[in-house]
Amino acid sequence: MMGTESPPLTEEMESLALSDDSTDDVAATSSSLPSTDSGRASSDPHNAASTASSSRSWVARRDGTSPGTVHAATSDYLTISVSDPEMVHEAANSLVTGSTTYVTYLITTWIRADASDGDPTEFTVRRRFRDVVTLAARISEAFRGYFIPQRPDKGIVESQMMQKHEFVEQRRAEIEKYLRKLAQHPVIGRSDELRVFLLAEGKLPLPANTDVASRMLDGAASLPKQLFGERAAGQVAPEGVVQPAKEGRDLLRIFKELKQTMSNDWGGVKPLVVEEDKEFLERKDKMQDLQQQISSTSLQAEEVVKAQQDIGETMAELGMAFIKFTKFDTEESAFFSQKMLAADAKRVATAAVKASRLYGELNALTIKHLSTLHEYLGAMLAVQSGFSDRASALLTVQTLMSDLSSLHSKVEKLEAASSKIFGGDQSRLQKLEELKGKIRVTEDAKSCALREYKRIKDNNRTELNRLDREKHDDFLNMLKGFVTSQVGHWEKLGNAWAPLAEETSCYARQS
Repeated sequence: MMGTESPPLTEEMESLALSDDSTDDVAATSSSLPSTDSGRASSDPHNAASTASSSRSWVARRDGTSPGTVHAATSDYLTISVSDPEMVHEAANSLVTGSTTYVTYLITTWIRADASDGDPTEFTVRRRFRDVVTLAARISEAFRGYFIPQRPDKGIVESQMMQKHEFVEQRRAEIEKYLRKLAQHPVIGRSDELRVFLLAEGKLPLPANTDVASRMLDGAASLPKQLFGERAAGQVAPEGVVQPAKEGRDLLRIFKELKQTMSNDWGGVKPLVVEEDKEFLERKDKMQDLQQQISSTSLQAEEVVKAQQDIGETMAELGMAFIKFTKFDTEESAFFSQKMLAADAKRVATAAVKASRLYGELNALTIKHLSTLHEYLGAMLAVQSGFSDRASALLTVQTLMSDLSSLHSKVEKLEAASSKIFGGDQSRLQKLEELKGKIRVTEDAKSCALREYKRIKDNNRTELNRLDREKHDDFLNMLKGFVTSQVGHWEKLGNAWAPLAEETSCYARQS
């Protein structure tokens, strides 16, 4: 008998909500749940890289397990399934008339027992697609530099397509596949973000910091203060540099980094810090070459599937033609030899129909094994996203160093001008103190940004090593499966035709 969650655990899980606070709140609330939260971003500038070393402790990927099954060393999840889509009609708030319609999905998660001989525990929650978007945003913020599986796309005309069963079923399958991939990741699979999503009962509110429109409105509202108002508003907060500028509410920072990008590309001046990891640059180029090779091979795999399907359909049509020929020859035959020929034609028709079915089975196996190519094409998107995190972090460091250079230059000019005036100029001295204060804040932000950049570099290196190991095993299993299915098919096909060939040869000798 499978166990269910105990009342204390249920109460604690109900308190886990993705609030607008930091993800540390989630980690603190779920402290009693077994998890390993390594490699995540830290908002504390002094601890931004404190977890980087623990993120390098990896385990081998599962091998030979069925889809959705995760090895014990990887995570606590045994299986994750998404089922029972349900349409929900929700009344709108007082400001908006009408109602909102969306689909929720039943997510069932089996978690291994703490004791080796204990029964697994089943958790069931209902989630809508917006919750999946929230989960993806949280994971993207917390695990920069990792190769995070891509979440399912949000449809443009989703409200119209939602009424169609095919759309709902496709989304159900995509969500299930996405959650299983997250659970299979050796770090994300043990994160509090994923555990909250899978285990916390009740609705998960959409945090304000994952709403792009809200971010842009907040950024637009604070921009005048940054440019003309409060002096502190224009300074870079150290805790803000652990996230890319495009994900924050700081439009001034976005503009500064855009200017830095243009300077890097067109200014003709080398930035104060650049990507100097030659090993990474070489591996990055190899990843691009690998993506091209996988894409080309995937196209050829599709051609093989199409060719096998065409042969199977043509063989079926040949069988039906022989059946019609047999019926005609049987009705019109007056001699024994004609009847024998009709019987042979019938056996050929039967073998052809059987061969068409064998080609159908072969095609299903071919798609199953060669789908690894399509999986890795999707994985390449995750790789590019991880590299993009690295480039974004480097751009933040470059921008802050440019700001520091500009601030130091202003200080030197003010000090030079003040030295020429006996007793100094109070307004200039006050401005000088303000600039020095900005320098101290910017220095702290730069130090935090450098630690974040190093953490992302470590995550990239770890993920590239993991990908190399998994790629070897996955492609080897793909090739073995493909070859084995081809050998088995041709053996079955030979067994279908061989008896007929012997009977036809015997008949020819008798004639």
